[in-house]
Parts: sequence; C-alpha cells; structure tokens
Amino acid sequence: MKKIIQWIVVILLIVFIFWLGQWFGSKKVNQSILSNSLIVREIAELASLEVQGNASIKRSNVENNGDWTDNLKKVFAENTIWVTVPYTAKYGVDTDEKNFTVTLKEKRVIVQLPAPQLLSYELRLNQMETANKKGWFMPSNDETYTDVQKKLYETSREQLTENNIYLEKSKEKIRQIIGTYYKPLGYEVEVKFGNEPGKVLKLN
Repeated sequence: MKKIIQWIVVILLIVFIFWLGQWFGSKKVNQSILSNSLIVREIAELASLEVQGNASIKRSNVENNGDWTDNLKKVFAENTIWVTVPYTAKYGVDTDEKNFTVTLKEKRVIVQLPAPQLLSYELRLNQMETANKKGWFMPSNDETYTDVQKKLYETSREQLTENNIYLEKSKEKIRQIIGTYYKPLGYEVEVKFGNEPGKVLKLN
C-alpha cells in the first residue's frame, strides 16, 4: 500500500512537471526543479525491477555411471533429493550511497547513480516442492532438507547477483522513468551508472 501511494505521488509530480514545461514553453525553467536530487533519488528508488522465478537443486550420492558399485548403492544406500522453490528478487540502486548527483551542464541534465545491484532476495519456502529417492537402508532425515535449502539459497542468490540480463533491465527501467520526469522540460538527459560511460536518453 505504501509503495502504491509513493507511485501516485511520483505520477502526480511528473504531471505537474509536464504542466510546467507546457506553461513556461521557451521561458527559463526553474533550475531547482531540474536539479532536484531528492525527487530524482525517490524516482530511482521506486524504479526497482522485481523478478520472479524458480530456484532448483539436486543432491545425490550416486553418479549414474553404470558401474556395478553405483547400481548397488542405488538399491541400498541412495540418497537423492530434488528441491524447487519459487523466489522473488528485486534489483535497483542503493540510493543511500554518496555517489548520487544531479548536475546541469548547459542544456543537459546529468544524473549520476550507483550501479544497480540485487537489493533483496526471498525464497518462498511455503511453496517449496520436494522429491527424493532413498535406498533400503537410508532413513529419512529432516536435517538433510535443511542443508539442501541453505545450499539452494546460497547458490541461487549468487547466480542472481551476477545476472547481467536483470542488471541491464534494471538500468533501462531507471533510465525510462527518469526520462519521463525530464521529458516535458526539453532538456537532454544523460544517465550514468557507477564508473560506466553515460548514456544520453532519446526523449522524442
């Protein structure tokens, strides 16, 4: 609910900026509006990218190599577990960092932001699906599932932290929303993430 209210405020703000751009036309636009880093910071924070998917892991003590010892293990001592858990991940910029600025250079607004990163990651364990295959002499062990869940969280989080596709999508979403904010004012907008070269947005 809080996020919905925040989005409504941002939308109303964008409408207000658009009205100012139409009203002033070719007149000088108030620089405090153009360089208001607090507003842009709030927009960048709200422009987070949320993704959902399934994280899966398989753990087994058999190799399925056709060896007779492996086949014997399957009968008496196999311990194979499959776990699949839905996840929700959120990407965006950490606007608490100091490398966040909004500057004016002639007819261009330059927005410097930290590089996007994985902000949060949650496994929805209440929707977890599991399966197992056990040999005759292998008892059930809840601790094994706990260990597998922990490993699944660590490996899947690491993969998502380094997922360049989602990181690039996060950048593009932030660029689009910042561009929407500045479009009515008739200024060029350049957005920089971290140490990367800036990208000038096409606002036409």
